[in-house]
Amino acid sequence: MKKVIALVASALLAAPVVAYDIGPEKGDKSFTISASGNSDQDFDVNTYGVNAELGYFMTDNWQAGVRQSANGASGSEVSDSWLGSTRGFIDYNFSSGLTGNRTYIPYIGANLGYVYGELVENTGQAGVELGMKMYVLQKTYINFGAEYSWLFDDSSDFDNKTNDGFFSYTIGVGFNW
Repeated sequence: MKKVIALVASALLAAPVVAYDIGPEKGDKSFTISASGNSDQDFDVNTYGVNAELGYFMTDNWQAGVRQSANGASGSEVSDSWLGSTRGFIDYNFSSGLTGNRTYIPYIGANLGYVYGELVENTGQAGVELGMKMYVLQKTYINFGAEYSWLFDDSSDFDNKTNDGFFSYTIGVGFNW
């Protein structure tokens, strides 16, 4: 009898945990704060910094928003300097996750924006991105992201610069509401 009572009590206590849906839903807003790093293809220029992201879920899967980055730079090819970027993004979040649950939500996307500071000429930036959101609470996640971006001054530079890009990677915490 004690085993039956324990089983029923466990089921009743577990029900609220199963009842709520983890992850984003259409209409949710998101805020993510991340630490970041960038390296050129030869790792001669390395940057470190902080990113803030504000997003909106247009559907359960599609998210659009804006990111702001502030970075410091060092390396064998540069003296200590700073740079920043502001870019819009659109991401597709695989809401069921690759594992069939919503705890791990991978995403892919693209971004377009502007880079400025001491390390670069003020110029346009475009990139592709991918990452994983690992939900630790119903609306709180750890974000792991990576981008490949390239710089361009005008549309004719766009084709010429895709092989001269740089990698960016972030880890941070985010919230949906």
